[in-house]
Amino acid sequence: MTVDEIKNGIVLDHITAGKGMQIYKLLGLDKLEYSVALIRNAPSCKMGKKDIIKIDADITLNTDIIGYIDPDITVNIIKDGKTVEKKTIDLPERLTNVITCKNPRCISVTEQELPQVFTLADKENRVYRCLYCEAKAK
Repeated sequence: MTVDEIKNGIVLDHITAGKGMQIYKLLGLDKLEYSVALIRNAPSCKMGKKDIIKIDADITLNTDIIGYIDPDITVNIIKDGKTVEKKTIDLPERLTNVITCKNPRCISVTEQELPQVFTLADKENRVYRCLYCEAKAK
C-alpha cells in the first residue's frame, strides 16, 4: 500500500494500534474538506504495530483529545514536504467536553448547558474524575 507524502499538514504518528479510528472520530476529521489518511496496523520496529493519521492541511487539533486517548502519540508538523517540528503529547490535566460523566445524579448530566469537565486525579493510572461530583471517568 502506498500513501503519498503530504506537502503541508500534520502527521499523527505512534498511535497505539486500534486507537486511530477513535482519534479520527473524536477530532472530527471525517468533517474536513482536506485529504485525511488513516493507516491501521502499520508495521513498527518500536511498537510492533501502530496506527498513523496524515492530514493534508495545517489545522488546529485538540491536543487534549489526543493526549487523553493516547499520550504517546507524536505530532509531526510538515512544511514543504519536510518535518519542521515534532511534538509529544502528555496527559492533559483537565478535559472539557471530551468525555461525559456517567453519574446520573451529577449536575453536569441534569444541567446540560454545563460543560463536562474532568481533572486528572492519578497520572500513573490515567484516572480522571468529574469536577462536579468526583465520579471516576470510565
